[in-house]
Amino acid sequence: MAKRLVIVESPAKARTVHKFLGPDYLVMASMGHIRDLPKKEMGIDIEHDFKPVYEVIPEKKKTVSELQKSAKECESVFLAADPDREGEAICWHLETLLKDFNENINRVIFHEITKRAIGDAFSHAGEIDQGKIEAQQTRRLLDRLVGYLISPLLWKKIGRGLSAGRVQSIAMRLICEREKEIRDFIPEEYWTVTAELEASQPPSFKANLVKIDNKKTKIEDGKSAEKIVSELRDATYTLENVDVKEKKRNPAPPYITSTLQQEGFRLYHFPVKRTMSIVQRLYEGMEIGEQGLVGLITYIRTDSVRVSDEAISGARKFITDNYSKEYAPVEPRIYKNKRRAQDAHEAIRPTTFSLPPEAVKPYLKKEEYNLYRIIWNRFIASQMSSAEVEETVFDISAGKYQFQTKGEVIKFDGFLALTAKEKKEEKILPKVEAGEELKLLDLESKQNFTQAPPRFTEGSLVKELEAKGVGRPSTYAPIIATLQNRAYVVKEKGKFIPTDLGLFVTDFLLENFSDLMEYEFTVRLEEELDRISERELNWVDYLKSYYALLDKDLQQAMGVESVKATGIPLEDVCPDCGRKLVIKEGRYGRFKACSGYPDCEYRESLVKKEVKPLDETCPECGSQMVMRTGRYGNFVACSNYPECKYVKKEKKDTGIPCPQECGGTIVRKKTRKGKIFWGCSKYPECDYATWDEPLPKPCPQCGRKFILRRNVIRGDPFLHCSNEECDYKETVEREKIWEKKAGSSDEDDSL
Repeated sequence: MAKRLVIVESPAKARTVHKFLGPDYLVMASMGHIRDLPKKEMGIDIEHDFKPVYEVIPEKKKTVSELQKSAKECESVFLAADPDREGEAICWHLETLLKDFNENINRVIFHEITKRAIGDAFSHAGEIDQGKIEAQQTRRLLDRLVGYLISPLLWKKIGRGLSAGRVQSIAMRLICEREKEIRDFIPEEYWTVTAELEASQPPSFKANLVKIDNKKTKIEDGKSAEKIVSELRDATYTLENVDVKEKKRNPAPPYITSTLQQEGFRLYHFPVKRTMSIVQRLYEGMEIGEQGLVGLITYIRTDSVRVSDEAISGARKFITDNYSKEYAPVEPRIYKNKRRAQDAHEAIRPTTFSLPPEAVKPYLKKEEYNLYRIIWNRFIASQMSSAEVEETVFDISAGKYQFQTKGEVIKFDGFLALTAKEKKEEKILPKVEAGEELKLLDLESKQNFTQAPPRFTEGSLVKELEAKGVGRPSTYAPIIATLQNRAYVVKEKGKFIPTDLGLFVTDFLLENFSDLMEYEFTVRLEEELDRISERELNWVDYLKSYYALLDKDLQQAMGVESVKATGIPLEDVCPDCGRKLVIKEGRYGRFKACSGYPDCEYRESLVKKEVKPLDETCPECGSQMVMRTGRYGNFVACSNYPECKYVKKEKKDTGIPCPQECGGTIVRKKTRKGKIFWGCSKYPECDYATWDEPLPKPCPQCGRKFILRRNVIRGDPFLHCSNEECDYKETVEREKIWEKKAGSSDEDDSL
């Protein structure tokens, strides 16, 4: 038995850490948080300084029991969860549950999963940071208070299944305000004029009309544009000024969590959740050929652009070895953090410079390689020399009209040698002197319209939340998921559009909880959590002040008239009678209905039912068949419904003979609640039934029974013989799916 127990969050991380620690250590996974506030009650004693009531998460009881047994058998325990507030909280809950089984408990912190980092962490083992615990607990209790106090109010006043969240509702406010801007936006017409000109030296170039009588150009209609073009055809064009400037372009700092999320969406259209899932694997360890498991990048939840001196030295050596000395600046680049950034972790960077992207490409999936490559390129480029650019500006006069054009030539590519996907076509202007007369080759006028601000994508929403200082990057993915799950927003072509329900709930919250819905209030809250973490602010005092404000707003909101009976009012009108429509809630979900009910019975379901065309025709009427979504899942039916009500019967008979040798076959069936099982086609004469999927394979052990069954109820699936007297069993390896990583704190307290 190993002498030392090490506990991390996930099995993947456990495997990588164990590789570096060796056989004297037993490395186990807690599978994320093991204790939390109870689901069916608030779990906070408000009258006694907001004392929380924690309980072991039901599905983690077996894991806790195994950890306690191992802790008792080992001489020491090392808690090695992630180096952030959530990781610290996991360690604290583990310590609480394990201290009766082993008193020798230590906290180890590493920011990258490498042999050097882990060795250093274990040589400097310490204690749990109480400041981080109090900050995390404060955040957790705030989320619970908001969710368990405001959400029931929404249920009572508006409808079931609604929720509010401390950061979720702020994000929803951003989306709704943007939508209102778009709806109120009135496009304005404007025209542009472009001249193609030629100097004494090639090449020809285009210049834009920028001023008329030294005032900024504003051409409002086609008639005005036509008049200007007419006057310009006979004008004399003179190159009044040539301005040549040497400019430098500096590389961007290494990625932090939010900028990586934005780039993942911009470059690959990855949702925030997917980006975080991919980089979590890169952090925890990937199989890289003979090297085995390697943690390829540093910790992924950070808002600091700081990097270690060792990493800077490694990057500079890579640059000089693979480019030349001129690509490495004389002094290393040091980037400054934003005012609100925590500086607990480095920026996201590669852990080793011996594994460039091309070296690991054969071992990674495409999505893993893509994100590793941009992390690598961004970090290496951040330590490279600036690009040197020569910018030339021509100012051209044509009577009272002034034109301008800009050209650009890259004199030294610097960091662009690494980050530029392909060499951008340079706009080169001719080498000419000021005062030269130019020849007009062509004139073009073009109609344009001002554009409304764009709807938010996942990437731009993250950028806006970060810019306003709302929430933390680790919370963005679950918040976005919640907004969609609550039907507050829908996503069309990658852009968020608030539903009528989302707009109404947001207006309700703004009207009744205006202070809590303020951006600055939420930003200050994040700053207060930082102060609590540094032990500069008492967490109980802060909760008291927050709760007093929340309670005041709740009392006021309780007097608001409920819309459950009348429905949520909409601006849309009934197509049958012209009265206003409302949203109501029925047995099968929300629907639009006429406010004139029962005089007018118009209604339209809001439950999204997807219809997917199929390449087959209906055997009864010849119309195209479609895949529809019903109460019990997908089914295939005629697209000509309700004129044709043909529904394709699912093939249920597996063709596998019943193992009780009654002459029947195994068929796929469903319980009244829709759960799938397999039974004999001769039921009720034969009562054979199983939850397991029958497979047409002979048992390699007894050979008498010709089917095996695949158990998929718990744990890893396995095959076993249908003959109860045969003990044959074959495990089917499957990587465990563990989506809720430590640190991905979501607002799950809405009822």
